Amino acid sequence: MRTLRNVLRFATTLILVLLFGGTARSDDHTVKIATKDQVGSYLTDAKGMTLYVFKKDSPRKSACSGGCVTAWPLFYREEVGVTDRLQADDFATITREDGKKQTTYKGLPLYYFAGDKHPLDTNGQGVKDAWFVAAP
Repeated sequence: MRTLRNVLRFATTLILVLLFGGTARSDDHTVKIATKDQVGSYLTDAKGMTLYVFKKDSPRKSACSGGCVTAWPLFYREEVGVTDRLQADDFATITREDGKKQTTYKGLPLYYFAGDKHPLDTNGQGVKDAWFVAAP
C-alpha cells in the first residue's frame, strides 16, 4: 500500500511539473507592459524585469559596447510574444558590430540595467540623462 501511495505521489508531481513547467517556459519570450507612477507605462520581459532604451542609439544600431554592455546587458529573444497593446511587428532583431544579437522595439535596441535587482525595478530611468524605460 505504501509503494502504491509513493507511485501515485510521484505521478501527480510529474504531471504538475509537465503541465505548469511547460507553461512557464513558453511564456519566457513575452514582453509585457507595466505601469509606475514615477515613470508611466514601460516594457518588461516575461519575469517583470524592466527594458530600457539608450538615447545615443539610432534605429537598428546600438551605440553601447564594452563596459557599457556590462552595466546595460542586452535583451534578446529569438521570438517575441506580446501582450496588452503591443504589436509583434514592432519587435525585430539586429546583429550588433560585436556579432551579438539584440531585440529592438520600434527600431531601438532594448537593454536591461544591472542595477535592477527585482522585477519592476526602474533604477536605470534617467541615468546620465541617456537611459530611459522603453515606453510602449
